[in-house]
Amino acid sequence: MAKKIRVLIIDDSASIRQTLTHVLEQDPDIEIMAVASDPFMAARKLQDEIPDVITLDVEMPRMDGITFLRKLMSQRPIPVVMCSSLTEAGSETLLQALEAGAVDVILKSKIGAADSLSDDAMRIREVVKSAAQARLSNVRRAAGTIRSASMEGPAKKLTADAMLPPPTGRAMAKTTEMVVCVGASTGGTEALREFLEELPANAPGMVIVQHMPEKFTAAFAKRLNGLCEVEVKEAVDGDPVLRGHVLIAPGDKHMLLERQGARYYVSVKTGPLVSRHRPSVDVLFRSAARSAGSNAMGIIMTGMGDDGARGMLEMRQAGAYTVAQDEASSVVFGMPKEAIAKGGVDRILPLDQIAREVLITQQKF
Repeated sequence: MAKKIRVLIIDDSASIRQTLTHVLEQDPDIEIMAVASDPFMAARKLQDEIPDVITLDVEMPRMDGITFLRKLMSQRPIPVVMCSSLTEAGSETLLQALEAGAVDVILKSKIGAADSLSDDAMRIREVVKSAAQARLSNVRRAAGTIRSASMEGPAKKLTADAMLPPPTGRAMAKTTEMVVCVGASTGGTEALREFLEELPANAPGMVIVQHMPEKFTAAFAKRLNGLCEVEVKEAVDGDPVLRGHVLIAPGDKHMLLERQGARYYVSVKTGPLVSRHRPSVDVLFRSAARSAGSNAMGIIMTGMGDDGARGMLEMRQAGAYTVAQDEASSVVFGMPKEAIAKGGVDRILPLDQIAREVLITQQKF
């Protein structure tokens, strides 16, 4: 019998502790080791047993969650999923949590009663199971993504067909500008930071899907913009893709690459979840296969699941050059592994070599 994932829930709200317990125990692979109302009670429980995953509230009496997280990571690293409400003010706090070593974040704006989570229970369980697979040796360098507990739930898993038709196979006219398309999930926020910090101000135009909910992508883009030589912003419908600029898909919206003549721009659209995500990497990659063909470079980074695997294969078949982050440097080697298995990857590289590969590829244009 496979070992169950043992979870410690830390939250000062009794109703949320009860709800998370109910949701997680619906999965036969998960069991609740213990619950605690604050970090001090949790510390006592950790003296007796060590869980596989901790869910941790941000705001609690006596000690806040981020302070506890930092102490935990410095003494006994354990995969931690932060739980917090969806607020603009809290987005910066949760980015700090990811920097401090949290693997993932669940937004609990609708948590409070079990029936309010009926559509989101599968997503929450997937977050915890993903965290249990995280390579903690990589977490401090490349920690976390953010997943919403208020997004649509376990509906039928749709493909990119729900947003746009497959590539036609017609050859795209060669342009003098390369466009880079990047997809990431669990572990992606810090992996993207490391990747983008290595790029010069004249790097190729870039479009990125990182699985995040609304409000958080704007704060994430602002943070990156202050750290990088390239200009980084949350994408707005119609934004041009320009050299030295990076567009990040807004949370809860799909982003598609479009072309008019030799000019590239993005469309930001609502629509159903694709590969159980919105924004979806598959949608971005398919749009790149249709609109850019061999003028594009596709990069798939650390993440749980298979979003982006089909789209990357379509990009490669359309003539794009494709790269996957390697297992050793990934927090979760899910999305890159699936893309490799489908035959959509030209080259597999560690995270610290991907920026250099972008610049080498750019010289060919």
